[in-house]
Amino acid sequence: MDDSIAGNRAYWNDTAHHWVGPGERAWATDEITWGTFEVPEAELRALPDVTGLDVVELGCGTGYVSAWLLRGGARSSVGVDPTEGQLATARSLQHEHDLAFPLVQAAGEDVPLRDRCADLVVSEYGAAIWADPARWLPEAARLLR
Repeated sequence: MDDSIAGNRAYWNDTAHHWVGPGERAWATDEITWGTFEVPEAELRALPDVTGLDVVELGCGTGYVSAWLLRGGARSSVGVDPTEGQLATARSLQHEHDLAFPLVQAAGEDVPLRDRCADLVVSEYGAAIWADPARWLPEAARLLR
């Protein structure tokens, strides 16, 4: 594991407890919102119709984007995150909301999923900001059909 991945993993494990409350709030709402300012998807229109799509969420953290997309009609979603702490929160929220989907512990730069396994790869706050773009963007492209 290279230093940037190890550093990201350590940081997010150390701060995972700070994201429990925001994760709980995000899971409790049906409306997708984006970023720090929580711009509603209905206003931003960043997503295609997700009905029937297979999704991979890179840097899923608490898994709320995958939850939103599944409730919005996606056929499947796999949440990928490098940190045990964030994934533990995601598992707890899956149980609380009775919505299960696979969670994979891995960095966005090195995703252990097969080529062309997804119709949509999304990163709301995780890989898009914290992972090396020269590595995670080709990895995301590899996952797309």
